[in-house]
Amino acid sequence: MAEVSLHKLNKKFDTTHVVKDVDLQIRDKEFMVFVGPSGCGKTTTLRMIAGLEAVTAGEIRIDDRVVNEVPPMDRDIAMVFQNYALYPHMSVASNLAFGLKMRKFEKAEIEKRINNAASILGIESLLQRKPRQLSGGQRQRVALGRAIVRDPKVFLFDEPLSNLDAQLRVQMRVELKKLHERLAVTSVYVTHDQVEAMTLGDRVVVMKDGLVQQVGEPLELYNTPANRFVAGFIGSPAMNFADVTLIENDGKPVAEAPELRIGIPGELAARARAKIGSKATLGIRPEDIHIATAADAPEYCFEASVEVVEQLGSEILLDMRVGPALMVASVEPTLRVRSHDKLKLALKPERLHLFDAETEAAI
Repeated sequence: MAEVSLHKLNKKFDTTHVVKDVDLQIRDKEFMVFVGPSGCGKTTTLRMIAGLEAVTAGEIRIDDRVVNEVPPMDRDIAMVFQNYALYPHMSVASNLAFGLKMRKFEKAEIEKRINNAASILGIESLLQRKPRQLSGGQRQRVALGRAIVRDPKVFLFDEPLSNLDAQLRVQMRVELKKLHERLAVTSVYVTHDQVEAMTLGDRVVVMKDGLVQQVGEPLELYNTPANRFVAGFIGSPAMNFADVTLIENDGKPVAEAPELRIGIPGELAARARAKIGSKATLGIRPEDIHIATAADAPEYCFEASVEVVEQLGSEILLDMRVGPALMVASVEPTLRVRSHDKLKLALKPERLHLFDAETEAAI
Protein backbone atom coordinates (compact mmCIF):
# COMPACT_ATOMS: atom_id res chain seq x y z
CA MET A 1 0.00 0.00 0.00
CA ALA A 2 1.08 3.64 0.00
CA GLU A 3 1.03 7.03 1.63
CA VAL A 4 0.47 10.12 -0.52
CA SER A 5 1.95 13.44 0.57
CA LEU A 6 1.44 16.86 -0.97
CA HIS A 7 3.89 19.61 -0.04
CA LYS A 8 3.23 23.26 -0.97
CA LEU A 9 1.34 22.06 -4.05
CA ASN A 10 0.39 24.83 -6.49
CA LYS A 11 -1.24 24.96 -9.91
CA LYS A 12 -1.66 27.95 -12.21
CA PHE A 13 -3.42 28.14 -15.56
CA ASP A 14 -1.82 31.22 -17.10
CA THR A 15 -2.53 33.90 -14.48
CA THR A 16 -5.30 31.95 -12.71
CA HIS A 17 -4.07 30.40 -9.45
CA VAL A 18 -6.37 27.39 -8.91
CA VAL A 19 -4.51 25.39 -6.23
CA LYS A 20 -2.63 27.26 -3.53
CA ASP A 21 -0.01 25.81 -1.19
CA VAL A 22 -1.77 22.53 -0.40
CA ASP A 23 0.01 20.60 2.37
CA LEU A 24 -1.50 17.21 3.08
CA GLN A 25 -0.58 13.73 4.32
CA ILE A 26 -2.87 10.96 3.08
CA ARG A 27 -2.21 7.93 5.25
CA ASP A 28 -1.72 4.35 4.15
CA LYS A 29 -5.11 2.63 3.52
CA GLU A 30 -6.99 5.87 4.26
CA PHE A 31 -10.09 6.96 2.36
CA MET A 32 -9.55 10.71 1.92
CA VAL A 33 -12.32 12.84 0.41
CA PHE A 34 -11.85 16.26 -1.19
CA VAL A 35 -15.04 18.32 -1.10
CA GLY A 36 -15.94 21.85 -2.08
CA PRO A 37 -17.93 23.90 -4.58
CA SER A 38 -17.24 23.92 -8.32
CA GLY A 39 -13.96 25.67 -9.13
CA CYS A 40 -12.41 25.17 -5.70
CA GLY A 41 -9.42 23.18 -7.06
CA LYS A 42 -10.29 19.71 -5.79
CA THR A 43 -10.35 17.96 -9.18
CA THR A 44 -7.19 19.75 -10.33
CA THR A 45 -5.44 18.49 -7.18
CA LEU A 46 -6.58 14.94 -7.95
CA ARG A 47 -5.39 15.23 -11.55
CA MET A 48 -1.97 16.40 -10.37
CA ILE A 49 -1.72 13.33 -8.12
CA ALA A 50 -2.65 11.20 -11.15
CA GLY A 51 -0.10 12.94 -13.37
CA LEU A 52 -2.76 14.28 -15.75
CA GLU A 53 -1.89 17.88 -14.86
CA ALA A 54 1.63 19.27 -14.49
CA VAL A 55 2.58 20.70 -11.10
CA THR A 56 3.36 24.44 -11.17
CA ALA A 57 5.17 24.33 -7.82
CA GLY A 58 5.45 21.95 -4.90
CA GLU A 59 5.95 18.22 -4.51
CA ILE A 60 3.89 15.05 -4.73
CA ARG A 61 5.17 11.85 -3.10
CA ILE A 62 3.66 8.39 -3.40
CA ASP A 63 5.23 5.92 -0.98
CA ASP A 64 7.99 8.46 -0.28
CA ARG A 65 8.89 8.65 -3.97
CA VAL A 66 8.68 12.05 -5.68
CA VAL A 67 6.44 11.57 -8.72
CA ASN A 68 6.20 15.11 -10.13
CA GLU A 69 7.92 14.05 -13.37
CA VAL A 70 6.76 10.41 -13.39
CA PRO A 71 4.28 9.54 -16.19
CA PRO A 72 0.77 8.51 -15.05
CA MET A 73 1.20 4.88 -16.12
CA ASP A 74 4.28 4.53 -13.90
CA ARG A 75 2.76 5.97 -10.71
CA ASP A 76 0.97 2.71 -9.80
CA ILE A 77 -2.39 4.43 -9.43
CA ALA A 78 -5.82 3.64 -10.87
CA MET A 79 -8.42 6.30 -11.61
CA VAL A 80 -12.21 6.06 -11.84
CA PHE A 81 -13.71 8.89 -13.87
CA GLN A 82 -17.07 10.63 -13.73
CA ASN A 83 -18.10 9.48 -17.23
CA TYR A 84 -17.03 5.79 -16.82
CA ALA A 85 -14.83 5.97 -20.01
CA LEU A 86 -15.71 2.45 -21.18
CA TYR A 87 -14.96 1.25 -24.70
CA PRO A 88 -18.43 0.82 -26.28
CA HIS A 89 -17.39 -1.84 -28.82
CA MET A 90 -15.79 -4.11 -26.20
CA SER A 91 -17.44 -6.52 -23.78
CA VAL A 92 -17.21 -5.95 -20.05
CA ALA A 93 -14.48 -8.60 -19.82
CA SER A 94 -12.49 -6.90 -22.59
CA ASN A 95 -12.87 -3.52 -20.91
CA LEU A 96 -11.52 -4.99 -17.69
CA ALA A 97 -8.66 -6.71 -19.51
CA PHE A 98 -7.58 -3.83 -21.75
CA GLY A 99 -5.18 -2.10 -19.36
CA LEU A 100 -3.60 -5.39 -18.34
CA LYS A 101 -3.04 -6.40 -21.97
CA MET A 102 -1.35 -3.05 -22.62
CA ARG A 103 1.05 -3.92 -19.79
CA LYS A 104 1.77 -7.36 -21.30
CA PHE A 105 0.26 -9.44 -18.47
CA GLU A 106 -0.03 -13.18 -19.03
CA LYS A 107 -3.43 -14.41 -20.19
CA ALA A 108 -3.93 -16.58 -17.09
CA GLU A 109 -3.14 -13.66 -14.77
CA ILE A 110 -5.56 -11.40 -16.67
CA GLU A 111 -8.34 -13.96 -16.38
CA LYS A 112 -7.63 -14.44 -12.67
CA ARG A 113 -7.79 -10.71 -11.99
CA ILE A 114 -10.98 -10.24 -14.04
CA ASN A 115 -12.75 -13.05 -12.19
CA ASN A 116 -11.60 -11.68 -8.84
CA ALA A 117 -12.83 -8.15 -9.61
CA ALA A 118 -16.11 -9.45 -11.03
CA SER A 119 -16.68 -11.49 -7.87
CA ILE A 120 -15.95 -8.51 -5.60
CA LEU A 121 -18.38 -6.29 -7.54
CA GLY A 122 -21.03 -8.90 -8.30
CA ILE A 123 -20.81 -8.51 -12.08
CA GLU A 124 -19.93 -12.09 -13.05
CA SER A 125 -23.08 -12.38 -15.17
CA LEU A 126 -22.28 -9.19 -17.10
CA LEU A 127 -18.83 -10.10 -18.44
CA GLN A 128 -20.00 -10.78 -22.02
CA ARG A 129 -22.29 -7.74 -22.31
CA LYS A 130 -21.44 -4.48 -24.05
CA PRO A 131 -21.62 -1.17 -22.11
CA ARG A 132 -24.80 -0.13 -23.95
CA GLN A 133 -26.54 -3.17 -22.44
CA LEU A 134 -25.77 -2.05 -18.89
CA SER A 135 -27.54 0.29 -16.48
CA GLY A 136 -25.76 3.30 -15.03
CA GLY A 137 -24.97 1.46 -11.81
CA GLN A 138 -23.62 -1.55 -13.70
CA ARG A 139 -21.39 0.68 -15.85
CA GLN A 140 -20.04 2.27 -12.70
CA ARG A 141 -19.20 -1.15 -11.29
CA VAL A 142 -17.33 -2.00 -14.49
CA ALA A 143 -15.37 1.25 -14.21
CA LEU A 144 -14.51 0.30 -10.63
CA GLY A 145 -13.56 -3.19 -11.77
CA ARG A 146 -11.14 -1.79 -14.33
CA ALA A 147 -9.39 0.02 -11.48
CA ILE A 148 -9.44 -3.02 -9.18
CA VAL A 149 -7.77 -5.35 -11.71
CA ARG A 150 -4.78 -3.01 -11.76
CA ASP A 151 -4.12 -3.82 -8.07
CA PRO A 152 -2.72 -0.29 -7.62
CA LYS A 153 -1.12 1.41 -4.63
CA VAL A 154 -3.65 4.26 -4.80
CA PHE A 155 -7.23 4.58 -6.08
CA LEU A 156 -8.31 8.01 -7.40
CA PHE A 157 -12.04 8.76 -7.80
CA ASP A 158 -13.23 11.81 -9.74
CA GLU A 159 -16.92 12.31 -8.80
CA PRO A 160 -17.75 8.74 -9.87
CA LEU A 161 -21.37 8.82 -8.67
CA SER A 162 -22.48 12.17 -10.08
CA ASN A 163 -24.17 10.61 -13.16
CA LEU A 164 -26.34 8.26 -11.08
CA ASP A 165 -29.86 8.95 -9.83
CA ALA A 166 -30.36 9.77 -6.15
CA GLN A 167 -31.40 6.28 -4.98
CA LEU A 168 -28.58 4.56 -6.86
CA ARG A 169 -26.06 7.05 -5.48
CA VAL A 170 -27.02 6.05 -1.94
CA GLN A 171 -26.65 2.36 -2.83
CA MET A 172 -23.28 2.90 -4.53
CA ARG A 173 -21.99 4.92 -1.56
CA VAL A 174 -22.58 1.92 0.66
CA GLU A 175 -20.91 -0.40 -1.85
CA LEU A 176 -17.88 1.90 -2.18
CA LYS A 177 -17.48 1.95 1.60
CA LYS A 178 -17.64 -1.85 1.76
CA LEU A 179 -15.24 -2.10 -1.16
CA HIS A 180 -12.67 0.09 0.57
CA GLU A 181 -12.92 -1.90 3.79
CA ARG A 182 -12.39 -5.10 1.82
CA LEU A 183 -9.50 -3.93 -0.38
CA ALA A 184 -7.86 -1.57 2.17
CA VAL A 185 -6.19 0.52 -0.55
CA THR A 186 -5.26 4.18 -0.09
CA SER A 187 -8.03 6.13 -1.82
CA VAL A 188 -8.54 9.77 -2.80
CA TYR A 189 -12.11 10.73 -3.70
CA VAL A 190 -13.36 14.03 -5.12
CA THR A 191 -16.97 15.20 -4.79
CA HIS A 192 -19.04 18.37 -4.51
CA ASP A 193 -21.61 16.49 -2.41
CA GLN A 194 -20.99 16.99 1.32
CA VAL A 195 -23.25 14.00 2.17
CA GLU A 196 -20.96 11.75 0.11
CA ALA A 197 -17.95 13.28 1.83
CA MET A 198 -19.37 12.71 5.31
CA THR A 199 -20.46 9.12 4.68
CA LEU A 200 -17.40 7.90 2.76
CA GLY A 201 -14.39 9.70 4.16
CA ASP A 202 -12.10 8.58 6.96
CA ARG A 203 -11.00 12.21 6.75
CA VAL A 204 -12.35 15.07 4.65
CA VAL A 205 -10.52 17.99 3.02
CA VAL A 206 -12.74 21.05 2.55
CA MET A 207 -11.50 23.39 -0.19
CA LYS A 208 -12.50 26.86 -1.36
CA ASP A 209 -10.84 29.07 -3.97
CA GLY A 210 -7.84 26.73 -4.19
CA LEU A 211 -7.16 26.80 -0.46
CA VAL A 212 -7.63 24.02 2.09
CA GLN A 213 -10.08 25.37 4.67
CA GLN A 214 -10.00 22.43 7.08
CA VAL A 215 -8.94 18.77 7.24
CA GLY A 216 -10.51 16.38 9.72
CA GLU A 217 -12.80 13.46 10.41
CA PRO A 218 -16.41 14.05 9.31
CA LEU A 219 -17.80 14.65 12.81
CA GLU A 220 -14.88 16.93 13.64
CA LEU A 221 -15.81 19.17 10.69
CA TYR A 222 -19.47 19.03 11.67
CA ASN A 223 -19.00 19.77 15.36
CA THR A 224 -16.01 22.13 15.33
CA PRO A 225 -15.81 23.91 11.96
CA ALA A 226 -12.75 26.11 11.56
CA ASN A 227 -14.63 28.92 9.87
CA ARG A 228 -17.99 30.07 8.57
CA PHE A 229 -17.49 28.49 5.13
CA VAL A 230 -16.88 24.99 6.55
CA ALA A 231 -19.79 25.42 8.96
CA GLY A 232 -22.15 26.34 6.13
CA PHE A 233 -20.88 23.75 3.66
CA ILE A 234 -20.88 20.71 5.95
CA GLY A 235 -24.31 19.62 7.17
CA SER A 236 -27.72 19.32 5.54
CA PRO A 237 -29.79 21.43 5.90
CA ALA A 238 -27.06 24.05 6.17
CA MET A 239 -26.21 25.85 9.40
CA ASN A 240 -28.25 28.99 10.20
CA PHE A 241 -26.34 32.26 10.44
CA ALA A 242 -27.33 35.58 11.98
CA ASP A 243 -25.31 38.80 12.06
CA VAL A 244 -25.02 39.88 15.70
CA THR A 245 -23.23 42.31 17.98
CA LEU A 246 -21.50 40.91 21.04
CA ILE A 247 -22.51 42.86 24.15
CA GLU A 248 -22.30 42.31 27.90
CA ASN A 249 -25.39 41.94 30.07
CA ASP A 250 -25.04 41.44 33.85
CA GLY A 251 -21.40 40.51 33.29
CA LYS A 252 -22.25 37.83 30.70
CA PRO A 253 -21.61 37.93 26.92
CA VAL A 254 -24.75 38.14 24.79
CA ALA A 255 -25.26 37.95 21.01
CA GLU A 256 -27.74 40.63 20.01
CA ALA A 257 -29.57 41.31 16.73
CA PRO A 258 -33.03 42.67 15.84
CA GLU A 259 -35.61 40.39 17.54
CA LEU A 260 -32.83 38.08 18.71
CA ARG A 261 -30.94 38.11 22.01
CA ILE A 262 -29.04 34.95 22.87
CA GLY A 263 -26.78 34.28 25.86
CA ILE A 264 -23.33 32.86 25.15
CA PRO A 265 -22.58 29.83 27.36
CA GLY A 266 -19.54 28.09 28.84
CA GLU A 267 -16.20 28.05 27.09
CA LEU A 268 -17.61 29.99 24.14
CA ALA A 269 -18.44 32.85 26.55
CA ALA A 270 -14.80 33.03 27.66
CA ARG A 271 -13.65 33.42 24.05
CA ALA A 272 -16.46 35.85 23.19
CA ARG A 273 -15.59 38.12 26.11
CA ALA A 274 -12.50 39.32 24.24
CA LYS A 275 -14.75 40.41 21.35
CA ILE A 276 -17.31 42.45 23.33
CA GLY A 277 -18.50 45.41 21.27
CA SER A 278 -17.59 43.87 17.92
CA LYS A 279 -19.68 42.32 15.15
CA ALA A 280 -19.87 38.54 14.81
CA THR A 281 -21.89 35.80 13.15
CA LEU A 282 -24.00 33.49 15.28
CA GLY A 283 -24.35 29.93 13.93
CA ILE A 284 -26.81 27.24 14.94
CA ARG A 285 -27.78 24.08 13.07
CA PRO A 286 -31.47 23.40 12.21
CA GLU A 287 -31.50 20.19 14.28
CA ASP A 288 -30.37 22.14 17.35
CA ILE A 289 -33.53 24.31 17.37
CA HIS A 290 -36.74 23.06 18.98
CA ILE A 291 -40.11 24.30 20.22
CA ALA A 292 -39.51 26.06 23.54
CA THR A 293 -40.77 24.46 26.76
CA ALA A 294 -40.86 25.57 30.39
CA ALA A 295 -37.53 23.79 30.90
CA ASP A 296 -35.69 26.06 28.45
CA ALA A 297 -33.81 29.03 29.90
CA PRO A 298 -35.16 32.38 28.58
CA GLU A 299 -31.70 33.51 27.38
CA TYR A 300 -31.73 30.69 24.81
CA CYS A 301 -35.24 31.35 23.47
CA PHE A 302 -36.50 33.53 20.63
CA GLU A 303 -39.63 34.10 18.55
CA ALA A 304 -39.95 33.37 14.86
CA SER A 305 -42.52 33.71 12.10
CA VAL A 306 -42.99 30.59 9.95
CA GLU A 307 -42.83 31.27 6.22
CA VAL A 308 -42.71 27.77 4.69
CA VAL A 309 -43.43 24.32 6.14
CA GLU A 310 -41.56 21.43 4.46
CA GLN A 311 -43.08 18.04 5.33
CA LEU A 312 -40.36 15.41 4.80
CA GLY A 313 -41.95 12.49 6.63
CA SER A 314 -39.17 11.81 9.13
CA GLU A 315 -38.96 15.49 10.05
CA ILE A 316 -40.49 18.88 9.36
CA LEU A 317 -38.32 21.76 8.17
CA LEU A 318 -39.59 25.17 9.16
CA ASP A 319 -38.32 28.08 7.06
CA MET A 320 -38.66 31.05 9.42
CA ARG A 321 -37.90 34.72 9.74
CA VAL A 322 -36.26 36.03 12.89
CA GLY A 323 -36.02 39.78 12.45
CA PRO A 324 -34.01 40.28 9.23
CA ALA A 325 -32.48 36.80 9.46
CA LEU A 326 -33.83 33.68 7.75
CA MET A 327 -33.52 30.43 9.70
CA VAL A 328 -34.47 26.79 9.28
CA ALA A 329 -35.51 24.51 12.15
CA SER A 330 -35.79 20.73 12.00
CA VAL A 331 -38.66 19.63 14.26
CA GLU A 332 -40.65 16.50 15.04
CA PRO A 333 -42.99 15.29 12.26
CA THR A 334 -45.87 15.22 14.75
CA LEU A 335 -45.83 19.01 15.15
CA ARG A 336 -48.88 20.76 13.69
CA VAL A 337 -47.80 24.09 12.26
CA ARG A 338 -48.76 26.26 9.29
CA SER A 339 -47.28 29.17 7.37
CA HIS A 340 -47.52 32.54 9.14
CA ASP A 341 -47.70 30.91 12.60
CA LYS A 342 -45.70 32.61 15.35
CA LEU A 343 -43.58 30.20 17.36
CA LYS A 344 -41.43 30.43 20.45
CA LEU A 345 -38.29 28.42 19.85
CA ALA A 346 -35.23 27.47 21.86
CA LEU A 347 -31.76 26.37 20.88
CA LYS A 348 -29.24 24.06 22.46
CA PRO A 349 -26.69 26.42 24.03
CA GLU A 350 -23.85 23.89 23.90
CA ARG A 351 -24.30 23.71 20.12
CA LEU A 352 -23.87 27.45 19.46
CA HIS A 353 -21.12 28.68 17.15
CA LEU A 354 -19.61 32.15 16.78
CA PHE A 355 -17.55 33.43 13.86
CA ASP A 356 -15.54 36.62 13.51
CA ALA A 357 -17.37 39.04 11.20
CA GLU A 358 -14.20 40.05 9.34
CA THR A 359 -12.03 36.92 9.15
CA GLU A 360 -14.97 34.44 9.38
CA ALA A 361 -12.77 32.25 11.61
CA ALA A 362 -14.42 30.44 14.50
CA ILE A 363 -14.27 32.34 17.78
